[in-house]
Amino acid sequence: MADVQTSDRTRLRWRPPRRLVRVLAAVSAGAALIASGGLAIVSAGAEPGDVSAAQDWNLVWSDEFNGSAGQLPSSANWQIDLGHAYPGGPANWGTGEIAAHTNNPANVSTDGSGNLKITALRDGAGQWTSARIETVKSDFKAPEDGTLRIEGRLQLPQVTGQSALGYWPAFWALGSPFRGNYWNWPGVGEFDIMENVNGQSNTHAVLHCGVAPGGPCNEFNGLGATTQCGGDCHSGFHTYSFEWDESGASGQLRWYADGQLFHTVNESALPADTWAQMTDHAGYFVLLNLAMGGAFPDGVSGQVTPTAATQPGHSMLVDYVRVYTAGGGGTGEPTDPPTTDDPTDPPGDQRDAYAAIEATSFDGSSSGLPSGSGAIGPLGNGDWVRFDDVNFGSSAPLDFVARVASGAGGGVSGLVEVRIGSATASPIGSFAVANTGGWTSWRDVPGNVAATTGVHDVYLTFTSGQSQDFVSVDQFLFRR
Repeated sequence: MADVQTSDRTRLRWRPPRRLVRVLAAVSAGAALIASGGLAIVSAGAEPGDVSAAQDWNLVWSDEFNGSAGQLPSSANWQIDLGHAYPGGPANWGTGEIAAHTNNPANVSTDGSGNLKITALRDGAGQWTSARIETVKSDFKAPEDGTLRIEGRLQLPQVTGQSALGYWPAFWALGSPFRGNYWNWPGVGEFDIMENVNGQSNTHAVLHCGVAPGGPCNEFNGLGATTQCGGDCHSGFHTYSFEWDESGASGQLRWYADGQLFHTVNESALPADTWAQMTDHAGYFVLLNLAMGGAFPDGVSGQVTPTAATQPGHSMLVDYVRVYTAGGGGTGEPTDPPTTDDPTDPPGDQRDAYAAIEATSFDGSSSGLPSGSGAIGPLGNGDWVRFDDVNFGSSAPLDFVARVASGAGGGVSGLVEVRIGSATASPIGSFAVANTGGWTSWRDVPGNVAATTGVHDVYLTFTSGQSQDFVSVDQFLFRR
């Protein structure tokens, strides 16, 4: 989402996605089936499906938005932008958007259910307000010979059609030299991790760099790609992530939706001075905002937005924002425990909750459970497997992730649930599974999990409203 003076050129044309992939749908237990949120963290150079690579990442910053309803985001983590521009910067944030940004909890606050809620409102006089926040910390960058990952789990405003014209939610990062200057874009770099306009079913990933107009990043369009999130980005929560990798002979930028890579820019594709200007500074700060109107939604719709038909009151929800590093020298002191050995981690025959657990290594199961080479399944309603003596240590996991596949027929889906101590205990976490493209089309899918410490027998249970088998499981682990 570029902070630059707009011209007659708009971001109407986008390069096609490198690949569109099917991903799993995900819901919390008891909710309607929606598209998957979250993903398995994979190490730089590892395939996205490599669950065991999750422990290679070090969490260096995060906000889980666990405040009470109506609470402003943490001032230690975020600063709230106000009005229509930075002081002395381009009008209308350089994008042509028309909403005034506020610090009113009605526009930006936690919802009491673990989400940040950014809401676009229109008053009786037809004036729009919304919100834009950015991290206080502005030095997120890839460590030398390592990788930076910025990840967020978001739900787009649940509005479509004419009612959605002008809605422009975004999750992105700007080069730190922009602060206090406001006229050095796009040279300082901009990583658009997720942009969506007008309630459409796709989202966009874009790199802005170099000079504008034109230049090596084709400004004002940028170098972009589009994804449908395996079906529809507009349905439920999805996880969007960006990696800046300096671990190889030359740098690489990568964008993912629900764990699936869909856009890559290599250092070799850009002039050396362009890459250096974009990367050889203190780092980046992360932004979340919900714009209304502007060059991008206007260009896509072919008219000025928002219109009289645009419906106010819809929100972008943000479950979390997390920043990780892998390899290299790190980027500052982590605010959460890094993924290193815990003194209470499992000795002897105990299983490590934070290392990949092969599904075929179960200690008990429902009768007649089928198993294949390297996986178990297909599985259906009522099936379960037990894994004894899983040690979570003294720090609780943030979530869990399982590698699954499904060749279930249309309309067939179900829940993969985690339970402690009994196959009939209340689930501590779950995610939903629909067809992934076949019984050998593996995907890494996460689910939220309740705080758990110590040593427990862990059950994976499988629940569906249909009688048909709906999932196979290869391996799983927990993340902290």
